[in-house]
Amino acid sequence: MELKKNPKSDLKRWSGTLFNLGLAVSLGAVLVAFEWKANEKVVIQDFAGMEDDWDILDIPVTDQSPPTPPPPAPIEVVIKPDDIVIDDIDLKTIDINTTETSVIPVVEMTAPPVIETADVINDFVEVQAMFKGGMDAWYAYLKKNLDYPSQARRMGTEGVVIVRFVVNTDGSIQDLELLRTIGGGCDEEAMEVIANSPNWTPGRISGRAVRSRMTMPIRFRLN
Repeated sequence: MELKKNPKSDLKRWSGTLFNLGLAVSLGAVLVAFEWKANEKVVIQDFAGMEDDWDILDIPVTDQSPPTPPPPAPIEVVIKPDDIVIDDIDLKTIDINTTETSVIPVVEMTAPPVIETADVINDFVEVQAMFKGGMDAWYAYLKKNLDYPSQARRMGTEGVVIVRFVVNTDGSIQDLELLRTIGGGCDEEAMEVIANSPNWTPGRISGRAVRSRMTMPIRFRLN
């Protein structure tokens, strides 16, 4: 026999409705609590009509000077007796007799001393200094003694090295300096070949040999 349940006796029939109603009431109570404003009456004290009966102390200005420093301590000088006795030293004189009988004459100045000055280096001369044999001999000297540095060949370095130097009155070379460099060892090679060159023919002014400054370009070019 099958048992039949009366729908009116179901206890869970209103559970969902009651839960939602309770949730809505709780939420409403929380909102009312947050929005509730409490007005408190605060009395602000007013000091406008009160009399000022405070005692103001008159503090005088005082000048406080630093204390006087103590006097410096006196320097005590201790004098000790001199107990060092120095014996009398008998200094003997030595006479040196010379066998020279000639009288040294007195040197008299008859003219002012000659002041020697260094030769001036001339940048412009009447006759330019030149390698002995001319430029053809100079090119032959370079072709024979100038080596293309291996580092410059590997790097493919080409260009013109400019060297400035001084030709003395005897044709010797000095005071070499570089005015343009290209690197790769070419600069050092150019200075070395000029420094080791034979004596040049010096420059001349009014027919007299003078020191002159020369500027020489040396070209390095790969074939």
